[in-house]
Amino acid sequence: QVQLVESGGGLVQPGGSLRLSCAASGSGFRLYSMGWYRQAPGKAQRELVATIGRFGTINYADSVKGRFAISRNNTWNTIYLQMNNLKPEDTAAYYCRASRGTEYNYWGQGTQVTVSS
Repeated sequence: QVQLVESGGGLVQPGGSLRLSCAASGSGFRLYSMGWYRQAPGKAQRELVATIGRFGTINYADSVKGRFAISRNNTWNTIYLQMNNLKPEDTAAYYCRASRGTEYNYWGQGTQVTVSS
């Protein structure tokens, strides 16, 4: 069992930056692929933002490439999402996910990011 707690969301002006954190408790953190997903207002589904695999392989959604950076610290059981040059369309609830194969899949409770002037 893995519990995930996100933090770092808030209100920021366009062009600003935020850093999200996701702290994991439970065993085997380094065995999980980790990712950030978001769900925009009025949207039914969450969309992938960025993922980082067990061995550090990283993928980004095209909409955030060059602006966002995902990282993980296996000592502190934490992943991060550095978000720069934020745009109003980045406004969403951001969720952390831990997955391993098809059997294990955990989500955090989410943190709200609002980009507005």
